Amino acid sequence: MSDPAAPAALASVRLDVWLDVACVFPTRSQAKAACEGGKVDVNGSRAKSHREVRAGDRIGLAGKDGSRRELVVRGLAERSIPKAAARALYEDVTPPPPAEVLEARRLDRLLAPRRDAGRPDKRDRRDRIRAKRGHSD
Repeated sequence: MSDPAAPAALASVRLDVWLDVACVFPTRSQAKAACEGGKVDVNGSRAKSHREVRAGDRIGLAGKDGSRRELVVRGLAERSIPKAAARALYEDVTPPPPAEVLEARRLDRLLAPRRDAGRPDKRDRRDRIRAKRGHSD
């Protein structure tokens, strides 16, 4: 005899709910916005937030910087679960970036301005104000 309170195995879950539960997006509303904005596709076709996903589906995500992420659904859940368990709901099959891209990222980090100077002190602020006004003392 089965326990009626035990959760039944899920056959499918809404895409926006799964993206939130799997910790791909911080909130369900952000996942829904990404779906409506055309940033998410399932099995090669653009997906709406209400689309049902099943185990084995391939989800493509477009990042803000033009990068793409490919995930394969390995498990389903419709309620929040611990992050370690949430990472087990998918397999990240994104191909690694080419060597040229990695080298460009490394150079960008090396050439980026340092932010360790901190806030300007009172003298620096006064110098900037004078320079802005065109005064030279």
